[in-house]
Amino acid sequence: MSKAEKLLRKMRANRIDWRIETLEIIAQRYGIEVRKTGGSHFVFMHPDSELAITVPFKRPIKPVYITRFLALLDDIGANS
Repeated sequence: MSKAEKLLRKMRANRIDWRIETLEIIAQRYGIEVRKTGGSHFVFMHPDSELAITVPFKRPIKPVYITRFLALLDDIGANS
């Protein structure tokens, strides 16, 4: 099991106290594109999904954004 898969499993169990760097690690593992808008937000997208998840760059990330990020992963079939 890779580091990203372990992080994803932990994220599914607990959606509190995550950082944007962790989302980037998981996104890279599953082929999710990360667009840094130049402002205070990151956008996560995947070619196989119509979802585009915008996450503000604040620490820690609110659980609602983690839930949306996990929905994107579920949409592309990244189950762990």
